[in-house]
Amino acid sequence: MSGHPAFALAALLALGGAAPGLSAPAAPAPFALGSSDFRDGAMLDRRHGGNTPGNPNCLGQNVSPALTWRNVPDGTRSIAIIMSDPEGRAGAGVIHWVAYGIRPDLGGFKTGETSVESKEYVGGKGTAGMTHYVGPCTPPNQSPHHYTFVALATDLAPDALAAGMTRDELLAHLQGHVKGVSGLVGRFAHP
Repeated sequence: MSGHPAFALAALLALGGAAPGLSAPAAPAPFALGSSDFRDGAMLDRRHGGNTPGNPNCLGQNVSPALTWRNVPDGTRSIAIIMSDPEGRAGAGVIHWVAYGIRPDLGGFKTGETSVESKEYVGGKGTAGMTHYVGPCTPPNQSPHHYTFVALATDLAPDALAAGMTRDELLAHLQGHVKGVSGLVGRFAHP
């Protein structure tokens, strides 16, 4: 029976080929993070800049950009998002926002939604000790910094992790639990 057409088709598909007139199943679309407020690699609007009192580099309104995710990997139970500036603090980096325990079916955050604490995510701790979005505060006379937003799809329940973790603590807890990662970069310079 090994000459039966069904066996031949199954063997061909298993080897990655396709029978004439038939196509192999499409690979799932990749996990993707996006924003309606800026394109990947584009400049962030001044309103997304930080407004920390007493910091002369913070001249924005601290309005968090909208973020959306799609094609969440199978088995994802929560999403984590980390926003950082690798060029901040003379290359030591600045962590602007750490959030986790986000329900995948939420699909994203609206503009300004993460500028304050929310029940839609567990707030971690950024460099400034804040548990919500803190916008860019790029010093004057520097090239634009690259503000990276990284989304991690995890198999952890939304309530699995305690609030207040730093980026490094979060990443340690996510070891072996990440199902997919996607990133987005917005640039910002002192106006």
